[in-house]
Amino acid sequence: QIELSSQRKFDEIKKANQAAVKKLVEDQLSSSSEDDDEDAEGKQGKILDKTFTIYTSQTDGDASELERTRQYMNEAFQSGAMTCLICIASVKRNQAVWSCCGCFCIFHLPCIQKWAKDSLFLVSSPLTDDDFGKKDYPWPCPKCRFEYKRSETPTRYYCYCGKVEDPALDPWLVPHSCGQVCEREFKPSCGHKCLLLCHPGPCPPCPKMVTTTCFCRKAKAVPRRCSAKEWSCRLPCGRTLPCGQHTCENPCHSGNCKPCPRVSKQQCICGRRTAERLCASPQWQCDQVCGRTLPCGNHTCEQVCHAGPCGDCPRSGKRSCPCGKSKFTLPCTEDVPTCGDSCDKVLECGIHKCSQRCHRGPCEICRQEVEKQCRCGKHTKRMPCHKPYLCETKCTKIRDCQKHQCKRKCCSGNCPPCDQVCGRTLGCRNHKCPSGCHRGSCYPCPETVDVKCNCGKTVIKVPCGRERTTKPPKCKQLCSQPPTCHHPTQEKHYCHFGRCPPCRQSCQKTLACGHLCPVSCHDEALVKQTGSHQPAGPWEQPSEPAFIQTALPCPPCEVPVSVSPLPCHSAGPYSCKRLCGRLLACQNHTCMKECHRVTKVSSNGDGKKAGPECLQCEEECTKPRPPGCPHRCVLPCHPGDCPACLQMLKIKCHCKLSVLYIECLKLTCADAKEKDVLTSCKNQCPKELPCGHRCKEICHSGGCPLNCNQKVKLRCPCKRLKKELQCSKVREGQVSLECDALCKEMKRKASEIKEAEAKAAIEEEKRRQQAELEAFENRLRGRRKNKKRKDEVEIEQSPWQKYKNLIMLPMFGVAVVML
Repeated sequence: QIELSSQRKFDEIKKANQAAVKKLVEDQLSSSSEDDDEDAEGKQGKILDKTFTIYTSQTDGDASELERTRQYMNEAFQSGAMTCLICIASVKRNQAVWSCCGCFCIFHLPCIQKWAKDSLFLVSSPLTDDDFGKKDYPWPCPKCRFEYKRSETPTRYYCYCGKVEDPALDPWLVPHSCGQVCEREFKPSCGHKCLLLCHPGPCPPCPKMVTTTCFCRKAKAVPRRCSAKEWSCRLPCGRTLPCGQHTCENPCHSGNCKPCPRVSKQQCICGRRTAERLCASPQWQCDQVCGRTLPCGNHTCEQVCHAGPCGDCPRSGKRSCPCGKSKFTLPCTEDVPTCGDSCDKVLECGIHKCSQRCHRGPCEICRQEVEKQCRCGKHTKRMPCHKPYLCETKCTKIRDCQKHQCKRKCCSGNCPPCDQVCGRTLGCRNHKCPSGCHRGSCYPCPETVDVKCNCGKTVIKVPCGRERTTKPPKCKQLCSQPPTCHHPTQEKHYCHFGRCPPCRQSCQKTLACGHLCPVSCHDEALVKQTGSHQPAGPWEQPSEPAFIQTALPCPPCEVPVSVSPLPCHSAGPYSCKRLCGRLLACQNHTCMKECHRVTKVSSNGDGKKAGPECLQCEEECTKPRPPGCPHRCVLPCHPGDCPACLQMLKIKCHCKLSVLYIECLKLTCADAKEKDVLTSCKNQCPKELPCGHRCKEICHSGGCPLNCNQKVKLRCPCKRLKKELQCSKVREGQVSLECDALCKEMKRKASEIKEAEAKAAIEEEKRRQQAELEAFENRLRGRRKNKKRKDEVEIEQSPWQKYKNLIMLPMFGVAVVML
């Protein structure tokens, strides 16, 4: 059980490491910028030059018009420059994006899809049930508010020029580019297409050369760039202005001429008044009513200042009654009477007609009782036609959020969007989604959080939820933490997190000799922690040595003394500067310090053994391991023999089907025969012999024995006789089974029966053919008789011959009676 849990723990750690490596590779690959070294800058420059090659070849190397496009392309390479304004996250190379055609801002494709859906929801939510879904409302770009139709909501990931769907990630192209020529139409359209490779941002001005004349077409045509083909010759325009009296005096210009700035006397449309007005608006109306008598002689024209004749009297000619069924020819001074017929106008319901007599004014509402069906179509009721009928049945359909029911009374089936709040916890884990109930993932949290340095004086704002992964800002303020060593003040350094860096000031402690310690402060020195650690299994990697922070004593005083050539700390016995050479406690190494004082030597007086002042051996054990043992000694360098290796080895058995765990000591100390037994799984060997049978031996090394003792059946050539024999003898051909006399007799009889059956079949075939021939001849004779019958001519009798007996007999009877 312990082995299984250890193996499971090893598998979990392995999967976690593989996932971390995969994520690291994806992050490096999806980075939206190159490294800051010179190679990355050179690579970026090559990509930009390749993109601009076709354009600059048309302009003889002039790239002054490409600055705006170059800025967009540089942002595509810089880390964090391309940011989705919806989720406030960086746009990476391997993410699907969408670019606005108005401001050329780039967004994540899922973000802009959700933005479009939410925008349409906010526009259509205040609509009534009858208006919902009948109009295609637009949705705006989040940055420039350029409006797009509902049908223009992006569903696919295309490159910038729109030619290639799902463009492949190529490190030698601009991110999200297909690498082909852009070929988009220039704006404004000039008939030419963009010559750059597929690129972000707007297309540059058209570089083609065209021959064109000035705005007024007086100057001679000259060759110019297509993007600047419109030009002015600066001569007076000279075109006649709309007033018809003056000409344009402005320099050669584009478009229509400006209105005439001069003033002249102009008559109104009816010609009654004259006033000074601008030539730009010669036609004007006065405020007088026409008042001329109409041709009827009874009424006057009521129009205000107009040109042309006043027209006929509006009350002359044939006029209809209010219902329109009768027409009357009356003088213009009399009103048209009602005809007395029924009105019959269609009422507001659109079904019934007005039942009143011909009348003036609007018809009344429809009060006829009808069988009305409710809006949802589940109930009917008799009620006045003008009243709407809404039942109390609640709709059970699921709204577009796929979570809540409509629950609206008498719903027509056109359920409005869900009006509940989403309320799901956002990715920041701090707030809940305030949007309406929706499908799919929620927008990132719109809140911001302050990330501060240790002292709190430097602050940056980050989106809510990213404060856990965002590095604190670098603070330029000095660290205000108190010193941790014996010095009253610490060295000046900037604000930071964690422990302050080690103090580098001089120690200046008073030594026993009276001098001051000149070395760097050693109150917080890092010292390697020694100790043996027994690994839990073969999967555990050797750990790195741990360091602890501790205060070290001051080193010996090195100040020279006047009475001795030695320093202060060694004014008595001094060091010869050679290596100590005493044998350390490990019995394997010697002290490598310079000649030093040694106290408390062992009682036997051996001067070659190390003392407490000598170095402690920190090497690993390097003694040779037993043959076949792959593990190192678990103890540090030590005297005597190494302890026996108790670690488990994971090996496969001879048949390679089972995994065995064997102590390393047992396997290395065993001879060849014992190793063969230890590495056997004690199961039957799964290998097949050349004869096709399975090996009967227990799991073993080497090849399987070829003497198969399994019984097999051996038959004679006619398959009548059979006999069980050993498989090895049958394969070697040592035994064979021949047919006996009875087998030969049975074979002869079988051949005779086959010959008799063949003869009988031939005779039967001959009889069948004879019968078919006779039947054919009989059918042929019958056809000849029918032909003879058809050749005989039948003489048709006349009517007199057919009916003479019927006529003559009654006549003879009458004659006899008369006689």
